[in-house]
Amino acid sequence: MVEELLDVSLMLLDVCTTAKDALLQTKECTQELQSILRRRRGAERLANEFRKYLTSRKAMKKAICKALKNLKHIQNKLSTPGENGAVISVLRDAEAVTISVLESVLSFISGPEAESKSSRWSLVSKLMHQKKVMCEEEQKANEILSAEAAVRSCIKSENMKHVENVQKELQSSELSIQDLEEGLETLSRRMIKTRVTVLNIISC
Repeated sequence: MVEELLDVSLMLLDVCTTAKDALLQTKECTQELQSILRRRRGAERLANEFRKYLTSRKAMKKAICKALKNLKHIQNKLSTPGENGAVISVLRDAEAVTISVLESVLSFISGPEAESKSSRWSLVSKLMHQKKVMCEEEQKANEILSAEAAVRSCIKSENMKHVENVQKELQSSELSIQDLEEGLETLSRRMIKTRVTVLNIISC
């Protein structure tokens, strides 16, 4: 049973890597778009860059959807009854919490199709011990989705006066992404540390 749970820990590390890759991709697209907006290119060029940004977001959401399905599969494996024991119990609990955190992070990055409730995101913020990512009390706008919405609105209205709002939302989005990256890096290190500790215990 311990070996099976250790296999699960590897699968969770893979999902964590997917989340980090999605954030990196979003950050790179955000920074590239900000750079282009600062150069104040023509309306047609900006519209093309906006569409490029949205296309990248769409591809990233597909990868996240697959990762969420993998998490569901892992969760089902953990819910299967098995042997008990101190090490197994601790590892099960740790992995169950990790799944909850990763689901919330992936849903936050992806958007309304999979987005969890603010109460679940509150759990993420507390577990990661990072700067405020979500809300002051119960709810705060998702900066990543706000940036995407601003880009869509600018394309739809065909009014380049909305560019300043897009820039503002992109800046907020980048700060949010940085916080999430720090949190996921912390989570990843803790997962690896837990795995190494368990391996050391069972090898004694």
